[in-house]
Amino acid sequence: MFNVDLTGKTGLVMGVTNQRSIAWQIARPLADAGARLAFSYQGDRLRPTLEKLTGDLEAPLLATCDVTDDADLDALFDTIRTEFGRLDFVVHAVAYAPTETFANPFSQTSREDWRTAMDVSAYSLVAVANRAAPLMEEGGSIVTLSYLAAERVVPHYNMMGVAKAALEASTRFLAYDLGPRGIRVNALSAGPLRTVAARSIAGFGDMYGEAGKLSMLKRNITGEEVGRMGFALLTDLAGGVTGETVHVDAGFHAIGMFLGQDDGEGGDAPADGSAA
Repeated sequence: MFNVDLTGKTGLVMGVTNQRSIAWQIARPLADAGARLAFSYQGDRLRPTLEKLTGDLEAPLLATCDVTDDADLDALFDTIRTEFGRLDFVVHAVAYAPTETFANPFSQTSREDWRTAMDVSAYSLVAVANRAAPLMEEGGSIVTLSYLAAERVVPHYNMMGVAKAALEASTRFLAYDLGPRGIRVNALSAGPLRTVAARSIAGFGDMYGEAGKLSMLKRNITGEEVGRMGFALLTDLAGGVTGETVHVDAGFHAIGMFLGQDDGEGGDAPADGSAA
């Protein structure tokens, strides 16, 4: 019942840097299900890694693209139109904020660093959706990657958290605009994973450990779990879902306060039996 055959489907995956990338965790099951994929990357240094990762895929298309350059974006989608003729889904896993925005207090964010983070991390989704939609004549799906810092303060995440908040809002507005054309737009908010991007966050190791201990499932998530949810959002398995931010973080996002380890009988209660 849930075997999904994507033979004949085509997709664009943006933001794969290595085998641990969330974008790759989503791309792999898509390819395994029969989809033909295009991969965009920024900078020639990433191409050898992509060539190695995609070596066993069916006729993958590799193309360079700087998402801050409209000419580059136009060229990418012109290539996809020529090679594929159409597009069924897009994985948008593109984000960047200057190093200073992670190292310095948020209040010291410069105007230029704000613009850079917003352009790459949030506006790029709008720019990509605008160009992908005409290729999705029979409908389609777009998934972008967010994080809990879009909703709550995560120390050191700073400007990237603000950019992710803008990204999630953009997801909802794009879902509204593109819904009548049968195009769904969703954000996938993953818990901490040991990716290249995570290295930019000071204290990530501590954050990773605490998130696992304090989550509802008392463990960290895996890249495969995020990949499977991304796969579902991009296919008919989630055909009625759009405008959502879907959390894959072992329930961590839904907890508001930690009062100590549950004793298995409902937690601690005041000695006199009154409400806490």
